[in-house]
Amino acid sequence: MAREYARTDRVGQQIQKEIAVILMREIKDPRLSMTTVSAVEVTRDLAYAKIFVTFFNDNADEIKASLEVLAEAEGYIRSLLGKRLRARIMPHLRFVYDSSMSEGVRMSALVDQAVASDKSNDKNDESPVDDESTNIDKSTDSEKGE
Repeated sequence: MAREYARTDRVGQQIQKEIAVILMREIKDPRLSMTTVSAVEVTRDLAYAKIFVTFFNDNADEIKASLEVLAEAEGYIRSLLGKRLRARIMPHLRFVYDSSMSEGVRMSALVDQAVASDKSNDKNDESPVDDESTNIDKSTDSEKGE
């Protein structure tokens, strides 16, 4: 019987929790304010970990600068992580921007805009409806049912 979670998944979850705490408490760089660790993918041999992060700001230049800061601090974050996890193998960290959150917000705004547009079109089209086009001819339906 297979286990419910693979070891890499458990290690990934623990790394996610610890890196979130490290970014919140240990890293004092103002360019990393409001950084969220959304997911962690760890390779099977635990040699590499891809950390997906999101930022409060949505400016491409600020996101790029924040990712550069995280890349420069990778060694420091990895050493703190090693002390906290006490694992034999500490994966190399690679920080990647997770755009799924901003894409979700953008898609939600587009849906809201489409719904508002449909409502305004419905209000503009409230002209009297032609009764002949909307009524179904009942005699043809009954004749078909014979």
